[in-house]
Amino acid sequence: MSDRVGTRVTEVPWGRRLAESVRREADAVGRAARAAAGGPGRERDLVVQSLKAAVAALLAWSVAGLWLGDPMALMAPWVALVLVQATVYGSLRQAAQQWTAICAGTLLASAAQAVTGDTLGALALSLPVLMLLANWHRFGDQGIYAATTAVFTIASGAVSASAVGHRVGQAALGAVIGIAVNALVLPPVHLRDVRENLGALIREAGETLDAVAAGLREDDWDAATATEWSQAAARLERRREGLLSARGWSRESLRLTSGPLRALHRAPLDVPPESEDARWGRVTDHVAALTRTLAVAADGDRTPAPPEAAALRTYARLLELLGEECRTEAEKFLAAGVPGGEGARDPVELEELRHRLQDSLREDATRGAAHTTVLGTLLLQAENLWAEILPAARQADRSR
Repeated sequence: MSDRVGTRVTEVPWGRRLAESVRREADAVGRAARAAAGGPGRERDLVVQSLKAAVAALLAWSVAGLWLGDPMALMAPWVALVLVQATVYGSLRQAAQQWTAICAGTLLASAAQAVTGDTLGALALSLPVLMLLANWHRFGDQGIYAATTAVFTIASGAVSASAVGHRVGQAALGAVIGIAVNALVLPPVHLRDVRENLGALIREAGETLDAVAAGLREDDWDAATATEWSQAAARLERRREGLLSARGWSRESLRLTSGPLRALHRAPLDVPPESEDARWGRVTDHVAALTRTLAVAADGDRTPAPPEAAALRTYARLLELLGEECRTEAEKFLAAGVPGGEGARDPVELEELRHRLQDSLREDATRGAAHTTVLGTLLLQAENLWAEILPAARQADRSR
């Protein structure tokens, strides 16, 4: 009896988990559909690329099967379908890789069939070689098409010279149609992702500074809290990696796309300069260094000790102001503005807080190096953050 009851108890949560998983997926699909219908964005780009791939396949089938009357018209729509890639340059590169792989698979399969005269023997002779060839880095992720083409070739029994020529020609036709559709019909331009990722990095940097400031102001932080701040800094690093990836997609998407065709795309064609990536990457490094310093100060087994509560509250206010500037900068980026780092507030309060922290540092120096080490390091990181987040205001302060 107890076993049956236990079984029923475990089955009910599994069903609820399944229902909850289905509900979440349905909600995600609904949000994506609303986003695609609402305006330009990643979801709409995905819809456009999917429809372009379908159009390319239909066009290739029409040209090869209906217009040219080729009995092996399968290859053309297949190749056209998979070559509508995220960038025009990517389509061209993968077309060369895939066509070469298809040629290798077709020729080797036909030769194996001619030598063995048997389907199983031809597969056994050609597939090991083709699978090894598929791992050659020059093929990228297109090498597998050599083996799949060999399977289709041997299974169809069409291994004559004319059949090989038809298959290779159809692959070339599909590649030309796929590339043409991708390049001429709303060519994919990935500039929006750079702005969105950069804006998100700046916003999350401000949120991390706000979280640290809130904990220091309330004076209720400990090692566990410092660990949470370190995890937030690690998330910032992952966000920076996403920005670098988006920048790479942006550069690739601008290759082989002409100005008039690019103008048909509704993505904003201006993109923040790469110097902004480096600038906010340095901010990410300084935030990580700041959280590491606090983690060391919170560790009771370490010699450095946290500063006095009054100094920490002053420091918290300084971080809070820098966090506000990050949010202001993020809004400018996401609104397609041109941030200049001049700051939205008068830097006088920042300068006053800095002087107060320097006074606290001098006072701590009289009580030993344990307190001075932490506060001095924190003040250094705040100086670094100020110089990166508000470069224009910092320069004006130095000139004064």
